[in-house]
Amino acid sequence: MKFDELKEFLDLKANHYQSRDFISADPIQIPHRFTKKEDIEIAGFLAATIAWGNRTSIIKNANEMMKLMDEAPFDFIVNHQTSDLDVFDGFVHRTFNATDLKYFVQAIKNIYVNKGGLEFCITQHVSKMPLQTALHHFKKDFFELPHELRTEKHLADPLKGSAAKRINMYLRWMVRPNTSGVDFGLWKSMHPRNLSCPLDVHSGTVARKLGILNRKQNDAKALLELDKQLRIMDSEDPVKYDFALFGLGAFEKF
Repeated sequence: MKFDELKEFLDLKANHYQSRDFISADPIQIPHRFTKKEDIEIAGFLAATIAWGNRTSIIKNANEMMKLMDEAPFDFIVNHQTSDLDVFDGFVHRTFNATDLKYFVQAIKNIYVNKGGLEFCITQHVSKMPLQTALHHFKKDFFELPHELRTEKHLADPLKGSAAKRINMYLRWMVRPNTSGVDFGLWKSMHPRNLSCPLDVHSGTVARKLGILNRKQNDAKALLELDKQLRIMDSEDPVKYDFALFGLGAFEKF
């Protein structure tokens, strides 16, 4: 395909999949259950954290996390006592278990009580440095409390070569405007032009077939390559093409 044809094709697919019909089969439905900003932020962050593997299982276990927090994640997290964390005993999603979830709850409380909340803690560095470097600093803040080393693997570090699919997906949810009822547009401190594509097996495979990604691994270098191409197509909202690439792969088996 010529560039203009490719852009027209991906614009069409992005518009098609960027609809509320997309929500019913996607983990983004978890934060859509809430109306309070902090509940949406936290529900989205936790749902994105476990967003790998079978999507039915992801949604089921993300709903279970919300249930264990009395369907009020912000209130539970900022007001919990250590003994309240026992409610998570037995929770597991693949390799993310109760130990990890308990730390995540403690870390999120620390972020809201001492660091200005998730929005400020994640976006404060974006104006000064590339997004992926900013995410590296966010991870350092997130793990400043005592924790087991095993838990660190559940929050990606782009400076160690990760494409950081889940945290980039979360940022898409929070930052992109709510024009189609899918993403939230809650965070005004960051512009959609600064977002990176949530690169996974579906989007990576489709991008390679379309000739906009050459690197074989889905890693930080591949993300940089893909982001560059998507920004040529739309410099103000490059990550809208996540809907096209993911939809073509997951739903159309492109």
